[in-house]
Amino acid sequence: MATAAVIRPDNSTIPSYGRVEPGSNQLKAASYPDTVPLSSADASAVAREWVDAFNHVLLAQDPSAVKNLFLQGSCWRDQLGLSWDYHSLNGPDNIVSFLESAPRGSRVTSIKIDDSISTRKPAVAAVDFKGKVNGVASFLTVETDVGRGRGLVRLLQDSQDGNKWKAFTLFTAMYELKGYEEKVANNRPQGVDHGGRVGRKNWQERRTATENYEGELEPLVLIVGAGQGGLTSAARLEQLQIPTLIIDKNPRVGDNWRNRYHQLVLHDPVYYDHLPYVPFPSSWPVFTPKDKLAEWFESYARLMELNVWTSTTLSDAKWDDKERRWTVTLNRKKADGESETRTLHPCHIIQATGHSGEMKMPSIRGMDGFKGDRICHSSQFKGAAQVPDGQQKRAIVVGCCNSGHDIAQDFYEHGFDVTVVQRSSTYVMSSKNGLDVLLGGLYEEGGPETEDADLQFMSIPNAMLKRIHQDSTAEICKRDKSLLEGLAKAGFKLDDGPDDAGFFMKYFQRGGGYYIDVGCSQLIIDGKIKIKQGQEIEEVMPNGLLFADGEMLEADEIIFATGYDNMRGTARKIFGDELAERVKDVWGFDEEGELRTMWRRTGHPGFWFFGGNLALCRYYSRMLALQIKAMECGMMKYEDP
Repeated sequence: MATAAVIRPDNSTIPSYGRVEPGSNQLKAASYPDTVPLSSADASAVAREWVDAFNHVLLAQDPSAVKNLFLQGSCWRDQLGLSWDYHSLNGPDNIVSFLESAPRGSRVTSIKIDDSISTRKPAVAAVDFKGKVNGVASFLTVETDVGRGRGLVRLLQDSQDGNKWKAFTLFTAMYELKGYEEKVANNRPQGVDHGGRVGRKNWQERRTATENYEGELEPLVLIVGAGQGGLTSAARLEQLQIPTLIIDKNPRVGDNWRNRYHQLVLHDPVYYDHLPYVPFPSSWPVFTPKDKLAEWFESYARLMELNVWTSTTLSDAKWDDKERRWTVTLNRKKADGESETRTLHPCHIIQATGHSGEMKMPSIRGMDGFKGDRICHSSQFKGAAQVPDGQQKRAIVVGCCNSGHDIAQDFYEHGFDVTVVQRSSTYVMSSKNGLDVLLGGLYEEGGPETEDADLQFMSIPNAMLKRIHQDSTAEICKRDKSLLEGLAKAGFKLDDGPDDAGFFMKYFQRGGGYYIDVGCSQLIIDGKIKIKQGQEIEEVMPNGLLFADGEMLEADEIIFATGYDNMRGTARKIFGDELAERVKDVWGFDEEGELRTMWRRTGHPGFWFFGGNLALCRYYSRMLALQIKAMECGMMKYEDP
């Protein structure tokens, strides 16, 4: 991993598959070092010797000596252990520089080998996708000045330094604060206070009072949005004894999924999608239908005793820099039909309205004059109606990612003549082959515990993940050869993602531009769904679309699956210009190769962005909750590094 891990591209001069979120960076893929071929090794002895040396350096408080324990091109990735932020320190010089400049040096005070179960013990393992670069990997437990956590180190032999074992990647992450551990397992609540108590209330009475914030009760945290981001972050905060209220404009928890298009099913498998504390049951389907997920969210909120006000909107929010708290006005329609206005004073607001912002609906000449049945954004599309026998209906879907394909397939299955407009190129992988390659060994039936799988995935710095995924993408393309050749023959333009690194890098770099195939690709190959490729829309006509090449396509329905703006735009809409100008842009890579602003300080005290798929929400909900808890118990100030 070179010191310069990123470059700042000019989006106007590069193909669409290489573009980034405005102001973010394009990640350079890491390189594998020259190492000694490994036939065998005493993995436990190798790991123990390195851990002992590392702890000796930490104890001596000699940052310069750390340099001798890391390979050139190595990376120390840390989440809240070294500082109250996320870092990827690329190369020994950057590691030393960070430790020397830190006010308290290394806040990681010691590490230990985690051999608590057999799958965590030190073992010979490959660091690359092809299995050609082998070393020793070991799970770790991590101690910091204020907390405890977990980690993972991957060691390789340095052919330039006497074949000494050195770290290629080190990952450390805080999982709990000392003295403020989660109320789980051996620390779980009793649930009852035995003895005679005059006027004692039962659980339901206490629960109702807490949920409604009756009397003088106030939440420390207000979360806007009851999707996976809001629910998981609230669950983590409540386990840290942080009073939290979620509000959502919809009538029911889960409506953000119920209200999406009719045939929507998650493209991620169940093994990847578990929520904190309450995993999906073993009978759960591999791929979750949207309405089933909505029901699960509603049940999850009840089981985890989360305080959720549905049919509630925020009408005003003002931040007091001196008092370090918000004054918010909420308009709530209660379950009994009555309406109320409440003023609350949380210290933190989490915007959990989704990783994406407001819908990106193009403004095209003639849109107001369309005379067909429907023209809308994909977020407003509820599903196709069946075409009556003997009639012909035509649909155009503008956009070629997951939603565009799913909607096109829905139209086809309901009897429409369908054309998909593909303006640039799309990364396509089949669900089976893509997920087998990318998630196999971690998130699969019989795989590791979810927390161990998360740890292994997060332990890979994004620059190294990109290098690994260049090889895994090539393998997926090999397995999908006939599918991809058929799409190309049908006129569908394909790409392999930024620097041929495929799906995950497209997701992290720009939040879209891919399709995980669940059937629509074959419809395109067979000519059952047509493709209009590479032409911009000139005008919306009363009965269809006119393209720049002069072709006119007739349509009864036009759906724009054209994506979403940055979350910062939603923040501007909800909280106003002052906050929107103060927070930073969200998503895409920062200068170290970490994702920008999400799940970390935003630039505005007391305001946080939270979003991502279910797996990211599961993992980063802990990290966000720990930051808020640390502030509330005086361990951390917002201005701390």
